[in-house]
Amino acid sequence: MVRFETKIAVVLRADLAGWQRLNVCAFLVSGIAAAVPELIGEPYADADGTKYLPMFRQPVLVFEAPAAVLTAAHTRANTRGLPMSIFTADLFATGNDEDNRAAVRAVARDALNLVGLAVHGPRNAVDKIVKGARMHP
Repeated sequence: MVRFETKIAVVLRADLAGWQRLNVCAFLVSGIAAAVPELIGEPYADADGTKYLPMFRQPVLVFEAPAAVLTAAHTRANTRGLPMSIFTADLFATGNDEDNRAAVRAVARDALNLVGLAVHGPRNAVDKIVKGARMHP
């Protein structure tokens, strides 16, 4: 088994509906992919030569946590300066990227109503950031 030096982790607020969890997770990991393109592997192809898009070269670990643990993870990631994407409850009411960014920009960091975050960094640092969260069932 390959042991990666870095870790990609997503933390979702435990009270989200199933569709919200999936939607938030997809948005969050897109931020990590955009910020750290070297995490993306080579394109795929099947035995018939059908081509498929590349994906992350390493696993993405998905966790769930109550709001307080998610807020603490956000603070720890910010303090360590690690690349992080966030999703707030306000984004469920918007319909495009411009409105999403405006909704986040309108709220101070400590007042964000976080429903998820994704972070990438050294394994030990990410483990400390997600402390208190549990693997998503």
